[in-house]
Amino acid sequence: AQLVESGGGLAQPGGSLRLSCRASGFTFTDFFMGWARQSPGKGLEWVGDITRDGSKANYADSVKGRFTMSRDDDKNTLYLEMNNLQTEDTALYYCLKAGDFDYDVWGQGTQVTVSS
Repeated sequence: AQLVESGGGLAQPGGSLRLSCRASGFTFTDFFMGWARQSPGKGLEWVGDITRDGSKANYADSVKGRFTMSRDDDKNTLYLEMNNLQTEDTALYYCLKAGDFDYDVWGQGTQVTVSS
């Protein structure tokens, strides 16, 4: 199983970015998927997850109302749409595959930097 993120970069405060995560090596539709992020000052933070059919997503309070998760099962791809970005959103963002008890596959991460 492999997850490859893309779409990170530099954004201004108030700006937007969309992250993508291409999945391979497993049946994408069989699993919840999620995102987490890690920044030097705050450590690892769960961002949110989405159900197998994409009908429901849960978010951390810190991103609720600003970030939206979706999935395209035809493309085996997970997305994270990030709007109204703030400097505290600066982090390395990881795509996650849910296992039986935890997230058992992680991507390599994509860097998001929010700065004016």
